[in-house]
Amino acid sequence: MELTVFGATGGVGQQIVRQALEAGHRVTAVVRDPARFSVTGPGLEVFRADLRDPQELRGAVAGRDAVLSGLGAPGRKTDGITTRLTRAVVGAMEAERVRRLVVVSAAPVIETPADEPLIDRMFVAVVRAALKEVYADLRVMEGELATSATDWTAVRPPRLTDGPRTGVYRKAVGANPRSGRSIARPDVAHAMLALLDDPAALKQGVGVAY
Repeated sequence: MELTVFGATGGVGQQIVRQALEAGHRVTAVVRDPARFSVTGPGLEVFRADLRDPQELRGAVAGRDAVLSGLGAPGRKTDGITTRLTRAVVGAMEAERVRRLVVVSAAPVIETPADEPLIDRMFVAVVRAALKEVYADLRVMEGELATSATDWTAVRPPRLTDGPRTGVYRKAVGANPRSGRSIARPDVAHAMLALLDDPAALKQGVGVAY
């Protein structure tokens, strides 16, 4: 497939690029600063762009089969950055009539079921309070995706770790895996690539966790 990856210098984004290349896909990695991007390999194109400008991004998505985004806020204060950057990506995709989009979101974006164990509900409540702005930004982003012309999927991991890729994790369409507390970034990337061809994931949030 011909894939474009946004947020390619981030922890999840770099993993998406590496694993996509390993799988034989052709990958366009969109970055603001190529000096921060260390991935190399056959089939890779590095596309330097201002991520805020949909017109500038059109060349990065034109003719691609799908777009994957590892974009996210760098800290607790977001100022709506994930929504704004994703809005630009979606604008470029709509202009070029590219439909398939998989983005990374977060498990606490949706409510915790009442039948979850109390310790898990308390854990999520603490995390949600600490990163309130981050999750508010992601909720707005997902809301805008729902009204876009894209065939989107929002992958919702819990706490991210730097563990190895295992390929063994739980998925839940429209929900979060029960008592899921963490997942390694390489496995989030693995899930995002695996969901590209999954019709059940179209226009859905998908929880992933160990």
